Amino acid sequence: MLTKSWDQPTKPETGVKYHYDLVQGSDKWLAARCGLLTASEMKLIVTPTLKVANNDKERAHLYKILAQRITQYVEPRTISDDMLRGQEDEVYAKAFYVEKYAPVQDIGFITNDKWGFTLGYSPDALVGADGLIECKSRCQKFQAEILINGTVPDDHMIQIQTGLLVSQRQWLDYISYCGGMPMITIRVLPDPEVQNAILTAATAFERRLSEKMDAYRAAVGSTGMRLVPTERRVEQEIRI
Repeated sequence: MLTKSWDQPTKPETGVKYHYDLVQGSDKWLAARCGLLTASEMKLIVTPTLKVANNDKERAHLYKILAQRITQYVEPRTISDDMLRGQEDEVYAKAFYVEKYAPVQDIGFITNDKWGFTLGYSPDALVGADGLIECKSRCQKFQAEILINGTVPDDHMIQIQTGLLVSQRQWLDYISYCGGMPMITIRVLPDPEVQNAILTAATAFERRLSEKMDAYRAAVGSTGMRLVPTERRVEQEIRI
């Protein structure tokens, strides 16, 4: 695949930091994401109507992130057939994008801590100094729908706007790919309304995390609890 290097230093004035040395899916990449709110999971704390989520999925995610901050460990998860297909399709989608539109540069992770807490985003690639791409492998029925509607599905827009917010970039090309059907690329610009909702939810989430961390420390420090310290001995696959 054609690539080109652009000078993308840390931007201290905005809190943006580019982590080029990380390979997505690697142990170091997982460690960098450990305990952080990231774009791919932001939909768990922001509702489709841009409200702060208050449901079982949000609470489960809160305890997941809390546990990661306590242990500094990310539990392994099963790689599904859909995930494997997505990894393969991403290669083809990026190659078509490079051929038809512009060269791209791979990157492992982007973080931004300008709000007093850190948000993370793992883009599929950078484009020039201002752009990003996000590739999605879609089943036929979903690809048919997006080709007819010509719009980014709601379930991906929160992730995309979080990515634009974290990276502080000017645009993102959303690529929807399904082998055997036309690939579609949709240009997405920052949306202040959606990004404000994301920051509101993230701020509330971080506040709750802090409260739960205090509660955890109080619990493990209590003399009335029958607690026995343990060590992690064997890493095993955990299906979630």
